[in-house]
Amino acid sequence: MNEKLTQLVLSLKQLSNDQEVRIWHRIAKDLGKSTRQRREVNVSRINSNTKDGDTIIVPGKVLSLGELDHKVNVAAWSFSQAAMEKINSKGKTMKIEDLMKENPKGSKVRIIG
Repeated sequence: MNEKLTQLVLSLKQLSNDQEVRIWHRIAKDLGKSTRQRREVNVSRINSNTKDGDTIIVPGKVLSLGELDHKVNVAAWSFSQAAMEKINSKGKTMKIEDLMKENPKGSKVRIIG
């Protein structure tokens, strides 16, 4: 596991313990898996599983297949360049660390993948 990912997993576990919120522990567990087991989610899946204004988190990579037809906020470990452009045209992309700072309680955040 690379250094940034190791630090993120530790930060997620710490925030989970500090805030007593299970979502961050779940994300840490998923990101701690090997690269082959980490999730990959296409924009089409995000589009079909969200409503306008939702905030979701992908403990893996977001890929560009499909289109987005509503506003959604997406936090993920990584994005393909095309997926980032598609999401930013309607909504917002962010790193998991940014979502942790913005919403430490993890309220109204869903995991997709």
